[in-house]
Amino acid sequence: MTEAPNATTAATVLSVVIPMYNEEEVLPALVSRLRPVLADLGVGYEVIAVDDGSTDRTAELLAAFRLGWPELRVIGLRRNSGHQAALTAGLDRAHGAYVVSIDADLQDPPEKIPEMLALARAEGLDIVYGIRADRASDTGFKRWTAGLYYRLVRRLAGPSVPAQAGDFRLLSRAAVDALKALPDQQRVYRLLVPWLGFPSGEVRYERAPRPAGQSKYPLGRMIRLAVDSVTGFSAAPLRIATWLGGFAFLVCLGLMVYTLSAHAFQHTVPGWTSLFIGVLFIGAVQLICVGLLGEYVGRIYTAVQNRPTYFIGHDTAADAADAAAGAAGTAGDPAAGAAKRTSRAGHPAVPSPASPPEGSADPATPVSQGLGRRS
Repeated sequence: MTEAPNATTAATVLSVVIPMYNEEEVLPALVSRLRPVLADLGVGYEVIAVDDGSTDRTAELLAAFRLGWPELRVIGLRRNSGHQAALTAGLDRAHGAYVVSIDADLQDPPEKIPEMLALARAEGLDIVYGIRADRASDTGFKRWTAGLYYRLVRRLAGPSVPAQAGDFRLLSRAAVDALKALPDQQRVYRLLVPWLGFPSGEVRYERAPRPAGQSKYPLGRMIRLAVDSVTGFSAAPLRIATWLGGFAFLVCLGLMVYTLSAHAFQHTVPGWTSLFIGVLFIGAVQLICVGLLGEYVGRIYTAVQNRPTYFIGHDTAADAADAAAGAAGTAGDPAAGAAKRTSRAGHPAVPSPASPPEGSADPATPVSQGLGRRS
């Protein structure tokens, strides 16, 4: 989803996209570190904070910070859509020639952004990955599960996936446009970005502990990310199911031979244990295979539904553009101003349900603002 180009868009060299969910505790520290880093770059920039349906004071704090930081742009999603969906919303609406994505928890240092931009410009790179060279701040279990995840996805998706690279990366405009053209709905950018095959480089850093707040990636979400990564990029689990079925068939043949032998020697009662184990084994294999098939059928079902990945509740940049268009229409041609308010970026810009459009025949008709990506 793109927006109409303007002078501000043309002057924006760097966009920084930050998905946020209940980050009120770490927001002040994030702003105090990120703002001077970007100010020292000497280029036009914007910071896109995507509020992923936070239930704490995140939205309130962002509005307060924006009063003294005009480069801060706030996009609010109508509901919690997930980290990757919030990241998608920010990438879809970023204006910069280069786009950096970074989490709000400050475990990935914003001080590395100038190094990323300099490397991309100097070597003509489309992608610069932030590589976690040292994860000593993480727990042993976190390091072990992360290592297992990267070994798994590199085995399935190929060695192009950099080890220990999260969502802290720099993308060129060409790479962002290529990602926006992809039809995937359940996106895992750690695999999608390397799949593009664009020229890439690396910037290494030590992963710091979170200064405040709690991790938004507990074990359950980590498992869901791993499942999405595997099922979204490889049919290997289906082949595993086939191999399990073949192995179960061989076990059944062995049990059949054992059963016939036991029957021939009239030792049928002692064979009950092996038969019982065999039934349990076959049942378990069948359930695993059905579960794997269900994961892929579920992804097909989601794709067929073709629902938007996210819904935009408000975008401060779009709100400002609407206000300017309305003022211009009032001063000049009111009808032209109204027409501008109903069109933005090649798609309808409809107001919130609380304020129906002017001249609407049915004020009670529900409307939705800022539909997200469809496949």
